[in-house]
Amino acid sequence: MRCPFCGFEDSQVKDSRPSEDHASIRRRRFCPGCGSRFTTFERVQLRELTVLKSSGARVPFDRDKLVRSINIALRKRPVEAERVERVVNGIVRRLESLGETEVASSTIGEMVMDALMNLDKVAYVRFASVYKNFREAKDFEDFVGNLSGERD
Repeated sequence: MRCPFCGFEDSQVKDSRPSEDHASIRRRRFCPGCGSRFTTFERVQLRELTVLKSSGARVPFDRDKLVRSINIALRKRPVEAERVERVVNGIVRRLESLGETEVASSTIGEMVMDALMNLDKVAYVRFASVYKNFREAKDFEDFVGNLSGERD
């Protein structure tokens, strides 16, 4: 593993343990080149996923992009990082277990919507506003009205 500080090619593993959710391995590393310490995470990847965009473009699935999208929706909301990590791991596992190497971006969007609905309603509405391309306040009113109607 290359050192992120000095670029030295051969860091040493000092400690390995499962992450809190047991979905990855946390490794503490030491760089003999500059003496820095850093942490890496290893995750099991069942298969290479490709996202089929609505434009027809195909791009590799990017877990970090999924995390960023969810974190943007959750900005300044009282949701612990561990819960976000569990949601992301669940979505990735569901995508990998679909048995397909290509997944439509709309499928990922719906999975995120479902997860945010259960995690935080404000984040759910924020994500929906981008995902469903709200153009005016009326779109928000209709969406929130439907959301309120689902509880009845």
